Amino acid sequence: MPVDWHSALSIYASPRFLASVSDEFGWLGGVNPAGSLRCVLPYTVVRKATLRLVRFRVETIALHPDFDVAEEKSFLNSAVEHFRAAGADVIIPATTNTIFRTYPDGAEAAPYGTIVLDLAASEEELWKQVHPKHRNKIRSAAKQGVRLASGGQHLETAYRLIRETFGRSRLPFMGLQPFRRMVEALGENVAILVAEAGGKVQGCAVLPFSNYCAYYVYGGTAEEIITGAMNFLQWEAIRFFRNRGVLRYDFVGVRINPERGSKAEGLLMFKQRFGGRLVEGYMWKYSLHPLRASAYSLGVRLLRGGDIVDVEGRRLASPGA
Repeated sequence: MPVDWHSALSIYASPRFLASVSDEFGWLGGVNPAGSLRCVLPYTVVRKATLRLVRFRVETIALHPDFDVAEEKSFLNSAVEHFRAAGADVIIPATTNTIFRTYPDGAEAAPYGTIVLDLAASEEELWKQVHPKHRNKIRSAAKQGVRLASGGQHLETAYRLIRETFGRSRLPFMGLQPFRRMVEALGENVAILVAEAGGKVQGCAVLPFSNYCAYYVYGGTAEEIITGAMNFLQWEAIRFFRNRGVLRYDFVGVRINPERGSKAEGLLMFKQRFGGRLVEGYMWKYSLHPLRASAYSLGVRLLRGGDIVDVEGRRLASPGA
């Protein structure tokens, strides 16, 4: 269907973003029996060797308040059949900013969530929602000289910090040129924020946004960092977007029921303490061509032990999870 993006929709639905990550992209529309458009679902097609992989970059966008979960499930069932008929091989898990309320029949799915903060409140009200421990760390970082800077001139510094941060967790990250292409395609709809102190960058955040929502999708820290610098950066990011009329701040991706004492539990607690609500949903994938899907599954398992649906499914199935 024709793409009619505007700033009241997620930036991840915009043609500029979709074109920056794939040469093949579009929107699917869901209509009711009367022919009324009820929802849209942006998608991209990723080609890996001979495989055609469908990937969603944002969840189903409801166009009416009464678009319920049952109707969405029916739409997703139809979407699966559309991509099967189009010759796609696998619908792979969406990006972690994408939390679906439901999933189609026959999909492999795993619970996943995110923390979303409503920015409609006043700055004073938002500050009161921040956990006292976070507030203390933010004040401490400010007293130690941590300050916020922003702008495209920080792109390469932010990239280096993000890549190093991923590397410390033994996770891959895209090359500089694809990163630059994505950021430049977003134009005025991306913010690059850095926390600096004493001439040294402490941490960074790269946040795609529209009026609909800002997404903390990429972040990085220096190996040695002033205590509270990232708390400070998050709080300043919240203020930055609230002052620009953005309606929500999405911390992007948390595990449901993480193991006690784990890094994932610490990350969940860090994000929750800014006062947002936990949004629970699903990550899912679908085999459209069994033989080719098995090639995808083998490849992703050899590369990184499985995709996010595999990893979360194993974790939740294991004793004590």
